Amino acid sequence: MPVADLLPELALLVGAVVIVLFASFSPRSYQPVCAGLALVAIALAVFFTVMQSGGAPRLTFSGVWALDTMAIYAKLLMLVSGAFAIALSPRWMETDRRHGEYYALLLFSLLGAVMMASATDSMELIVGVLLSSVTGYALVAYHRAWAPALEAGMKYFLIGALANALFVIGIVLIFGLTGATGYPDIALELPRHDSPLIVIVALAFVVIGLAFKLGAFPAHAWLPDVAQGAPAPVAALLTVVPKIGAAIALVRFVQLLPGTIEWAWVIAGISALTMTLGNLGAMWQNDFRRLLGWSAVSQSGYALMAVAVVGASDEAVPSLLVFLAAYAVANITAFAAVVHLRGRTALDDYRGLARVRPWTTIAIILALLSFVGIPPLAGFFGKFLLFRATLDGGYAWLVVVALANTVLSLFYYLRVIGPIVFDKPAGEVSDLGKTAAAALMVAALLVLALGLWAQGLIALAVSGT
Repeated sequence: MPVADLLPELALLVGAVVIVLFASFSPRSYQPVCAGLALVAIALAVFFTVMQSGGAPRLTFSGVWALDTMAIYAKLLMLVSGAFAIALSPRWMETDRRHGEYYALLLFSLLGAVMMASATDSMELIVGVLLSSVTGYALVAYHRAWAPALEAGMKYFLIGALANALFVIGIVLIFGLTGATGYPDIALELPRHDSPLIVIVALAFVVIGLAFKLGAFPAHAWLPDVAQGAPAPVAALLTVVPKIGAAIALVRFVQLLPGTIEWAWVIAGISALTMTLGNLGAMWQNDFRRLLGWSAVSQSGYALMAVAVVGASDEAVPSLLVFLAAYAVANITAFAAVVHLRGRTALDDYRGLARVRPWTTIAIILALLSFVGIPPLAGFFGKFLLFRATLDGGYAWLVVVALANTVLSLFYYLRVIGPIVFDKPAGEVSDLGKTAAAALMVAALLVLALGLWAQGLIALAVSGT
């Protein structure tokens, strides 16, 4: 059990503990220091993760922890996303007297998502899912004096409680069927069992639990409420980080499923339903943050396209990694714009923004067009690789559904872009200051830079997968 293999996770854990202690005994005026401590912890975690890259894929800690390209790539994506969420938080949270421990919760949430991506043992996966969920409940309802935050927190908790209970029951059933918790042993024992109904029920429960973290059908209803009601930096985090961890966890899990069950068709069906429901839900939204929440649901459907063809296409995992990177930077850019504009959320409040905040407008347009998949933005290459991998895996019908949904999504993104560019300003537009503006510009530049550097991004995802 080489402790050095867990240095990135230990950096997050120790950082969170230090922040809790510092916030507990320091005066309120010192609470913003916790943001710096959180960024230091993430910087250390990124450094240790980069040091782990380049080696041969392997399992460590008695086979329960993966150190491979998927885990390292996803870990870096989640850590960078977490850094953006923290950078957007100090001015947003400065009037909250519980400002300090907020950053500890962010780090614990990151740690749970990282565990989901790296786990190769069902017990480790349970810990990751529950840690990510429990911290998420508190973060969503952090503005407890605001009714939408409480409603979002309650909905997230209720759906999460049910989904996580089913998930744990599924894991317990798999353990009862196989007598194993490690993925290699489960993959060996599960096909030998002669109770297909129990196997199907167990696997379905696990898929539902991971679909909840992914924001996919049938456990997707929390995502629009969280996007609307949670503190905007938290919404940026929870619409990206758990999704990445759950997507990688689902890839690992589906590789265990017995060939006698047509699991690929099930995942493909969930993918089609998720992207369609997400786009239909976003069509007539008049709240920008809620629209982004439904958009995040639809993006989960696209991600599941790659999961459906794992094992059938060599490009499945690389395409998923590239797509997740493109989605992460675009989504963070969109929510960074919301933070920078002091949380304005009604679409009417964005009318004429181009005339008074041209750079913020450009950032929003880059994010939304990347969601659609317009070249040369990062989202184009993510979707292009997804479609190619899905075709290669033999699911042409799913590509047709995805293309139709992409055209459909253009409608509601243009409902945002049109008034921003062509209408007259709705009134005075205040912002949250230079820190949020800097985070917004960096995220927007990444949307463009990852598209222009697509070949390198693809090569990075392909190496070792």
